[in-house]
Amino acid sequence: MSESSRDTAAGAGWGVAEPGEYKRLMPSKVQRLSWLNPRTLWAARNGVVASWFGDPTGHTRSRWVAQREAAGAPADKVIRRADPERFSFMLMGDTGEGDDSQYAVVPGFLKIGRGTDFAVIASDVIYPVGSADDYGTKFFRPYQDYPAPIYAVPGNHDWYEDLGAFMRVFCGDAPALPREAAPRPFTRAWMRSLLWHRPRSGDGRHLDEERRLRSAPEQQAVQPGPYWAIDAGPLRIIGIDTGLLGTIDAEQGAWLREVSQGPRPKILVTGSPLYVDGEHHPCTIEGGGGTVDDIVRDPAHHYVAAIGGDIHNYQRYPVQVEGRTIQYVVSGGGGAFMHATHTIPRVDIANVTEKDFRCYPLRGDSLAFYSRLYGRRLRLRRFFTLTEAEAMAVIAERLGIQPTRTPGGPVRVTRRVRLVASLLGAGGRPDRTSRFRLPVRKIYTQLFSPSSATYSPPFFKSFLRLDVSPEAVRVRCFAATGNRAQEIEPPVEDEFVIALT
Repeated sequence: MSESSRDTAAGAGWGVAEPGEYKRLMPSKVQRLSWLNPRTLWAARNGVVASWFGDPTGHTRSRWVAQREAAGAPADKVIRRADPERFSFMLMGDTGEGDDSQYAVVPGFLKIGRGTDFAVIASDVIYPVGSADDYGTKFFRPYQDYPAPIYAVPGNHDWYEDLGAFMRVFCGDAPALPREAAPRPFTRAWMRSLLWHRPRSGDGRHLDEERRLRSAPEQQAVQPGPYWAIDAGPLRIIGIDTGLLGTIDAEQGAWLREVSQGPRPKILVTGSPLYVDGEHHPCTIEGGGGTVDDIVRDPAHHYVAAIGGDIHNYQRYPVQVEGRTIQYVVSGGGGAFMHATHTIPRVDIANVTEKDFRCYPLRGDSLAFYSRLYGRRLRLRRFFTLTEAEAMAVIAERLGIQPTRTPGGPVRVTRRVRLVASLLGAGGRPDRTSRFRLPVRKIYTQLFSPSSATYSPPFFKSFLRLDVSPEAVRVRCFAATGNRAQEIEPPVEDEFVIALT
């Protein structure tokens, strides 16, 4: 087994001279996606517009679902596969930036994915706005050599053009929805319609040609809609669509309660994680329908895990619920900029402590990554740049934990190291909370982290492989750094087994 980031700095991808071969898979010309570009931010404005003037996602989703049912999709939205009792599938989230951060994942994904029966993408298949014009380089090309079907749940970015391209690709080439009547002037809906981003004329004109990259019969998968259930072997996998603002509508909530019935073990796949960054986000069901996590926690529903995308790293919270363990997982490291983990405070939630919590990249590696990034950008490399050992040591000091990876020798945590850690939003101990620390972490996470695009390894990407038997599900989180060593043998960054009996 290859070394992981928990073993050595080289296992994390630091100081490796030989880059991977993923660039051979990329188009000759790659359009770099910058989240600091005003044009990108303006195109991706629908989430902000929805929060100001009302979220139309639930209504639009209902229209898509009605259209699919009229076309013959099963009303229960269950995909019934003929998998044996022992089967395997891949899962990753937030894949579609179309640059180095996405393609660096592909070699390891294909290698570890050999022999698996299907794959699932959890959230944000395409950045920045889910355009049909982007599916060629951000979906069909990178996964053209994955021989099995790929299912997906949409993320907020897939909704930025009202989910039209997602439905065309994953839901039987669903035709565009008819335009509705214009809203009454000077209402919130009217204001929203004035600001709403819509697809360009002729969007996706080359989609049929691009589909040929994944045209083999065994690669095909047609979903009944943006939310669905898959019955595979002994397991039911349920995918929900959390739309623009991380909620589900009442109609989808009623369906979720229905398909969650029965003794069959279940895994939830969601666009928005229920536990993330040391916080609980139970996911509201609109119309007073409670929360998604209420359904997951109900012992009659037999959920064993809830896996969400949206946040671009890996996290795991094994939560005890009435004498059983539900694994709450964040798996959003499939191919976009890296959300920092060093901003995650000391974990103590739902009886999950630092001893139980896992994340990738390790907080120290995340801090070292960002110190290099901003050292370059601010032209302050000598001041900002922290070694991996310094970053690991200051994180251990601040959180009151043992370093996850032991440095080779003694490490001095200087005033400069502490100052850089503070400026970059590193989490502090709960018993040493500063009134300034929470705002700094919030500002850093929301503003500076999305500008972290970088085109040289290590990228700290990740994906999951799940091996299912009647007795258990074995889950492994594999790393993709963009370095050759991790392409040849992707390291396991976390592994756990979920009992089904």
